[in-house]
Amino acid sequence: MTRSQPRRARGTVGHAYSALNLRLALASFGLVTMTVFAVLAFRAGLAVLGVACAVLAVVAVIDLVVIQRRRAARRREEPGTRHSLFE
Repeated sequence: MTRSQPRRARGTVGHAYSALNLRLALASFGLVTMTVFAVLAFRAGLAVLGVACAVLAVVAVIDLVVIQRRRAARRREEPGTRHSLFE
């Protein structure tokens, strides 16, 4: 069972543990930024830096998947409600 927040978290349904929409925006920014930096680093011949940026881009993708699962769980728990960027 997927929940919108991890177990034993301090948040409640009315006051979420983390701002999922804000995390989604930040993870998307991180994915785009690290992908661009990885491509630029590989083109410049800096393989180690390119690999490090590519690893961070993969971490951003994993974070995006986790965030989307929690947002979907929140939608199931609270159908019909809309959340702002900071909720």
